[in-house]
Amino acid sequence: MLIDSHCHLDFPELAADREGALRRAREAGVARMITISTRVDRFDEISAIAEAHEEIFCTVGEHPENVGTSPEPELARLVELAAHPKCVGIGEAGLDYHYDSAPRDLAERAFRTHVAAARETGLPLVIHSRDADADMARILEDEMGKGAFTAVLHCFTSSAALARTGVALGLYVSFSGVVTFKKSDALREIAGEIPLDRLLVETDAPFLAPTPHRGKRNEPAFVAATARVLAEVKGVSPAAIAGATSANALRLFSKMTPPASFRTAAE
Repeated sequence: MLIDSHCHLDFPELAADREGALRRAREAGVARMITISTRVDRFDEISAIAEAHEEIFCTVGEHPENVGTSPEPELARLVELAAHPKCVGIGEAGLDYHYDSAPRDLAERAFRTHVAAARETGLPLVIHSRDADADMARILEDEMGKGAFTAVLHCFTSSAALARTGVALGLYVSFSGVVTFKKSDALREIAGEIPLDRLLVETDAPFLAPTPHRGKRNEPAFVAATARVLAEVKGVSPAAIAGATSANALRLFSKMTPPASFRTAAE
């Protein structure tokens, strides 16, 4: 069993063939998928997808690229929407200095609002961090000092230093298809450092398809290819990495109901 802890099933590239993608995911052993919110004002679309499929769950949040062009996220609204029975997390939210599409002070304020929502709801925060390691580490350490919250550094492509900071703060680290790319030796080294009980796997579909699917539209079934590479990096079997990352995802996203097969195995 595998869990795709981060995908975007509402995006047009997947929406056109969503049922086919879900069928292929089931055939590949993907028992749970979390479709991640990027715009708070489109939460109804995200939650409707989750409501229609037992194996799909969702989050609520404003992607940092959208901060500045969308209404600034409000704590009360995030908390309200997060009460939806299939909403299992807050985000994705964070900092993106690669595109720098929002004023940095506004981006930081919006990110801290999401942290507050994660703390208030008890749901995990899904963190997007790109080219912003120093500020991300500073904010996470500062916010953790105000009160504990859980989180995952999603689609991790940052420095070993940020990964270590995250692990030290109790966060999880999730790897996408980027870790399978030929030139990702440094990223695989970082993955090798992450404790097995803090590791997640994701697609970030429809983006970043793993080798051997690189160049194609990504979809949840392809998470198996990323899991195989992580198994090699960690020196364990593909079954062991699938079991560990699934258990980790269910522990982090504790509101997500496990499939019957996982409950049986746990018992």
